[in-house]
Amino acid sequence: MLRNVSVRAEHWPLSTPFRISRGVKTAADVVAVTLIEDGRQGRGEGVPYARYGETIESVLAQVNALGPDLARGLTRRDLADRLGPGAARNAIDCALWDLEARLAGRAVAETLGQSPLLPLVSALTVSLDVPQAMGEAAARMTGATLIKVKVDQHDPAACLAAVRAAAPDAALIVDPNESWTIEILARLQPVLRDLKVALIEQPLSADEDSDLVGFESCAPICADESCHVAADLPGLKDRYQVVNIKLDKTGGLTEALDLLAQARAMDFGVMVGCMVSSSMSIAPAFHVARHADFVDLDGPTWLANDYAGGAVQRGAELLPPDGLWGVPDAAA
Repeated sequence: MLRNVSVRAEHWPLSTPFRISRGVKTAADVVAVTLIEDGRQGRGEGVPYARYGETIESVLAQVNALGPDLARGLTRRDLADRLGPGAARNAIDCALWDLEARLAGRAVAETLGQSPLLPLVSALTVSLDVPQAMGEAAARMTGATLIKVKVDQHDPAACLAAVRAAAPDAALIVDPNESWTIEILARLQPVLRDLKVALIEQPLSADEDSDLVGFESCAPICADESCHVAADLPGLKDRYQVVNIKLDKTGGLTEALDLLAQARAMDFGVMVGCMVSSSMSIAPAFHVARHADFVDLDGPTWLANDYAGGAVQRGAELLPPDGLWGVPDAAA
């Protein structure tokens, strides 16, 4: 067995800036991996995330270091022993899944014993801005039944109230991206209750989430930055009720499926999220998201242009990518 291995950085401009508590994005900068074997091509994408010390250059270096082993047939299970969780392993792992599907002539869904993918209700994200602008953004989300609201420590109550006024019937997820303290979280409980917030995602820094032990919240609290892989779960049980599975944190679909199974076994609720990315990242995440309580896969909807056959948002539902990843080649 000998594979051709290629890796490159890609730059996907956004149609509008995406703001969260720790900064603003105007483009999705990703690392794309392509593996070719016996004329079949498998692809995967990873999104380097500065929060975890990743850069485009560091992820490219990690993939390139494994290039010779990948060319000689490195498997997905071998990969977990060679590279830690993160964007590089995600891109490689997903490329291997895609390649396996195309070589076997069998879709990933079939390999997993699942039916073909169907549309999922996915959150639409209101990025951080002044309250009026956030309300206006929510008002444009016609038909949305689940809205994720990015906030920071500066008047989150006003931001949430503006979104709720514009979308009175949608379920709301509030995401401070680690910008709150336990005092802010406690002070906001009446507001969160009155606005019928359905989920609070990573309110405190992962370094400070021990403050959540014993805290009684009006809505479930979801671990994002505090949860990467299945081994993290035992330390989260007394702090969180839900975990957010992202393939760039788990290091690919292989570990994401393990995390899903372990989370369910330990009675955690499950959210499946994403970075701002192309549909190449979202396609494998659909295979986990179909089992989730909350889905947040609108990353590609922020792009000015996406892959042909990419995920499409229609009202409340996100349609899965069509033929982009994890399916047999048409000529197979």
